[in-house]
Amino acid sequence: MKFTRREGLKLLGATALVTAPIKAFAESHGGNVVKMLNKATEGKERQVFEPAVIQINVGDAVLFEATDRGHNSASNADMLPEGAAEWKGKIGKDIEVTFDTPGVYGYHCTPHQSAGMVGLVLVGDVTQADLDAAGEVRQRGKSKKRYEEYLAMASEMISSS
Repeated sequence: MKFTRREGLKLLGATALVTAPIKAFAESHGGNVVKMLNKATEGKERQVFEPAVIQINVGDAVLFEATDRGHNSASNADMLPEGAAEWKGKIGKDIEVTFDTPGVYGYHCTPHQSAGMVGLVLVGDVTQADLDAAGEVRQRGKSKKRYEEYLAMASEMISSS
């Protein structure tokens, strides 16, 4: 198949129209996207957020992307820094949350919290004391096990940064 110069320019223009919004979207979130998934992309874990632990700067936004159906992102009221705002997304919908208060934020998927669909957002200069305080919050079922794993991951993250 042979293209004329005009057809080639049209194709190039159409490609730019499609990719520009995607690039702008990714840049506006600084790459801070957490996917809500039925199954982990690696391993056998089900009902997960990827990444499960994310570290961002104060004032950054995170897009919780409803990649698979049936999930949402909601803050844990008892696992937020003092003065931080709570959030609760709608099932099956993306939600963007801006984090203006430094500290450790625990969150979950409302219908799958008991299945262990939880995660952490580390905002600003998080200390081991912040992680220890988050670890004191009572959790149940699979959420307890996953939070223990994620807090250990978070501890490694802050010690290496």
